Amino acid sequence: MAISNEQQLVQLIRQTCQQPRGSLERQKGLTAILKTIQGKLWKDSSPHYQDALQRTWFYFCRNLCEATTAPQFDPERASVITWLNAYLKGELTKAGWQDGRAQQRMAPLVINSGGEFIDLLDTVPAPSDLPPMLETTREWAETDTSRELRRIHLKENSRVTCQMVILRRLPPETPWKVLSDEFDVPIATLSTFYRRQCLPRLRKFGEEQGYL
Repeated sequence: MAISNEQQLVQLIRQTCQQPRGSLERQKGLTAILKTIQGKLWKDSSPHYQDALQRTWFYFCRNLCEATTAPQFDPERASVITWLNAYLKGELTKAGWQDGRAQQRMAPLVINSGGEFIDLLDTVPAPSDLPPMLETTREWAETDTSRELRRIHLKENSRVTCQMVILRRLPPETPWKVLSDEFDVPIATLSTFYRRQCLPRLRKFGEEQGYL
């Protein structure tokens, strides 16, 4: 009996997860899986889609083989596409709620002693063992050898550069509201700047590294 594409994907996932965490073999396997599934995920016209998709890929790297920030992927319960789509849609719902365009969200809220609403997702610390893809991306943005990321900034505020926004939005992401308050720039302006100026350069780097 011929092996289905889904069975082949599950086999690739198992082979990848058998490799040591942080090894080149593990990274190659993750990249191969990513290339196989990236065109099959949920698509949306939301202005937050690319941002949510980026977080979904980091979620994928963190929890495919080990339970780092969430329960580990279980092929007996759902396909990897279904698993990632659930997370992606949840991120889009969260972004929509934060912008006041949706009434539901996927994450709990608590009220602190000052009477302010706190998103529990924003309090989750970064894992101590970051995926190689994230470490490489952070190093690229921090080094900025061409100085392009430092040079590109908002007309309204020269402190808001592509380098700053990319680094602050890498996991664990600084909420847009925090950046808005810190730099006195509307959330919509920050988000548009990130989507139009920073994200294309981030994606280009990901493509050059074979992540996308």
